Amino acid sequence: MSIDQAQRLFLVAMGIGLVPIALTYGAVPETSLPWLYGLSDPDLPTRHLLRAVMGLYLGMIVFWLTGALRAELRIPALWSVFVFVTGIGLGRLLSLVLDGWPQPIFVFYLLAEIVLAGTSWVLITKAPSSSNAGNG
Repeated sequence: MSIDQAQRLFLVAMGIGLVPIALTYGAVPETSLPWLYGLSDPDLPTRHLLRAVMGLYLGMIVFWLTGALRAELRIPALWSVFVFVTGIGLGRLLSLVLDGWPQPIFVFYLLAEIVLAGTSWVLITKAPSSSNAGNG
């Protein structure tokens, strides 16, 4: 598999894979959050915040899928994956230090974010140098 194919496959997998997570946050939070995370009856400000997070996820997903289709956006899309999962992962690590161990699903998410950050980094650095600079 070429690096270009690997980059496109990764961006498509990220896009498709995060749709259910995005919808979990905002589509029907009063149903999904108690079931997944034990958060009962989210109030209006919490639902508003979670739907905003869903919008952020969906916006990033659109960018990643566009990057899979358009070569000139592929490296910027991979960088955005790297920044996205690294930022979330660092936030989870901070929470581990400040708040202690969360539910197992959040530990799984942290491990996935570490793997995804590493994968996106490799796909960025293995790209031809003209693509890394955003020129190609």
